[in-house]
Amino acid sequence: MTERLVTLHSEQASLVLELNEQGAPLWRHLGARVDPAALVPLAEVRTAASFSLDTDVPLCTAPVNGLGWFGPAAVGLRRDGQTLTIDFDAPDVTGTDTAIVIQLQDRQQGLMLEQTFACDPGGAFRFDARLTNTGTAPLTLDWLASALVPLADNCTALISWRGRHNAELVECVEAMPHQAWRRESGRGISGHGGPPGVVVLGEGANYHRGLVRALQLAWSGDSRLTVERDDEGSWLLSAGAELQGGEVVLGPGESHQAPQAILAVSTEGRNGAARQHHAAVRAQLGWPGGQMRPRPVHLNSWEACYFDHDEARIGDLAEVAAAIGIERFVLDDGWFKSRGDDTAGLGDWTCDPVKYPGGLRPLAKKVRALGMEFGLWVEPEMVNPDSDLYRAHPDWALHATGRPQPTARNQLVLNLSLPQVRDYLFNALDSLLREVPVSYLKWDHNRDLAPAGGAAQVAGTYDLLARLRAAHPAIEIEGCAGGGGRSDAGMAQYVHRFWTSDNIDAASRVPMQRGFLAFLPPELMGSHVGASPAHATGRAQSLGFRAAVASAGHFGVELDPRKLDERDRAELIDWIAFHKQWRYLLHECHTWLGEAADGLFWQAAGTGREFLLFAIRSAPPLDRRPQPLRLPFLATSDRVDLQLLRIAGGQRGHAMHSAPLFDAMRQAPKSFTGSWLAHAGLPLPPLKAETVAVFHGVAQ
Repeated sequence: MTERLVTLHSEQASLVLELNEQGAPLWRHLGARVDPAALVPLAEVRTAASFSLDTDVPLCTAPVNGLGWFGPAAVGLRRDGQTLTIDFDAPDVTGTDTAIVIQLQDRQQGLMLEQTFACDPGGAFRFDARLTNTGTAPLTLDWLASALVPLADNCTALISWRGRHNAELVECVEAMPHQAWRRESGRGISGHGGPPGVVVLGEGANYHRGLVRALQLAWSGDSRLTVERDDEGSWLLSAGAELQGGEVVLGPGESHQAPQAILAVSTEGRNGAARQHHAAVRAQLGWPGGQMRPRPVHLNSWEACYFDHDEARIGDLAEVAAAIGIERFVLDDGWFKSRGDDTAGLGDWTCDPVKYPGGLRPLAKKVRALGMEFGLWVEPEMVNPDSDLYRAHPDWALHATGRPQPTARNQLVLNLSLPQVRDYLFNALDSLLREVPVSYLKWDHNRDLAPAGGAAQVAGTYDLLARLRAAHPAIEIEGCAGGGGRSDAGMAQYVHRFWTSDNIDAASRVPMQRGFLAFLPPELMGSHVGASPAHATGRAQSLGFRAAVASAGHFGVELDPRKLDERDRAELIDWIAFHKQWRYLLHECHTWLGEAADGLFWQAAGTGREFLLFAIRSAPPLDRRPQPLRLPFLATSDRVDLQLLRIAGGQRGHAMHSAPLFDAMRQAPKSFTGSWLAHAGLPLPPLKAETVAVFHGVAQ
């Protein structure tokens, strides 16, 4: 902090503000790292412009409408139904090497806005905003931006993701808007398009190089992100929670905290931005014992038997699971009373006495005796109309008075803004966890909210999860919402894994998992070997291809191993052992993504010195021979030793061709220079459709 400037610097980026005696600090720079020592005041740079106010109103950290600013506002407020005109003055700005705190007041309206900009050790910037009513009358808050930041005029494209159930994380690439771009969710959860986030590419940026800005909102409810072009040729990016009209009323002395926004500014392309987001999310994870242990290989019972199970059938499945190397056995939906299908039972969290006469404890003890952890599916936020809970408390479900209550999957949503609802759910789950030796909960959420519960519903969910985590700190939780409907940095503070999608078709999973990794790290990405044909799509794929694709995340199995023939079962055992052998490179390490010639995708994971490389071909090749695979992340290595560990898939049809190099690389590592691999490329063996070549590399 200098007399006139306040700055934050990461290794690659700088945030520069100019102090303003009349109000909020002025934005001077948010981009690649700069030295602002010679920066002249903004007033000496900005000339008069035609058809403009006589008093210049440049972009500040908290722009407001009504007094000369015509762009997006940081705050929207009403009193007695009338929109307030806000004029922040009396700024109090303090700064350190890692954080800037800005306090702004409007004494006339009785407001105080506190903004905090911080820089993580991993390189990402974090933005927080808190608004307090310092007056004597209530205020209605319509909007509080978590972040409102400038984008330079050399930005070229926006990348976002859309999705639906079984088709999550579809990447959308669009040119920078001539007017405005908007990504908005209104379903009560963050949605199947992934976290509320956007990636902004600078000129020439790609996965490996160029300036990239990427923002995600740490929020699991409705949100709004906009990119708007101003009439000076640049863009503004704003992000915040979408509030229901009138839901946030601040009485005297009351405050509202906006969700945190995480912004990566990377000069190392999309991979560099993703790395910053992974570091930011990892910093807020609450692992039992304070540290991540190797991610246990799962078997989840859902697609093995759906609702059709009992103690004997699940016991047999557990025995086979242990025999193939599974480390965590998860009993999915159908274990509680009245739960023969999805029409009844949600809300009544007691064991079905017909399916499990002795309760779940004997089954859990058997699973643990087999050397596995015992996990259990729950859906606490939901209730079936056909349940004891709903019959006793129909008013506990979200509803609009005098209006229909639409169901989805035959269920309603409990109103978690009500303390008595949270108390009931906590007590039910607490009793269950004290009775049964459960080490893992799969926490599901299988519908959109209608009517919407607003920000209070999200806050209630967070409160319930935090309370449960505090009471049972050794338990891990998986977040699921019809697959990937609520995977975001907000939930990452309370869970340890996300279920990426209910679609386990491996070809569908390739782009989904790449979209997931844009903001969230691979150790949180649930990725399972499903059945063939896939239940969601009907497509058949080799077990090798399914397992190789699943290996990129937190590996698991979502099928009945008893139904596999001897060859496939042996191959599955081998893949489970393979993942255990190499997961130290796949989790809590760096991830690099890329695209190559002829529709090939690749992913590498590991440290700067050691890594696994997956060359993934989903569709048939069009070229006669594969082009070499360029690996820019190895450019600074002197020598890289690469071994071809396996080629997964491609067994059917004509035999695959090989060459002496690839035969030799299967037996021992082959040395390449890093510059050759980065700029000329790694020679690849021919790969059929739905085939993955897996390499192990050591760089010197």
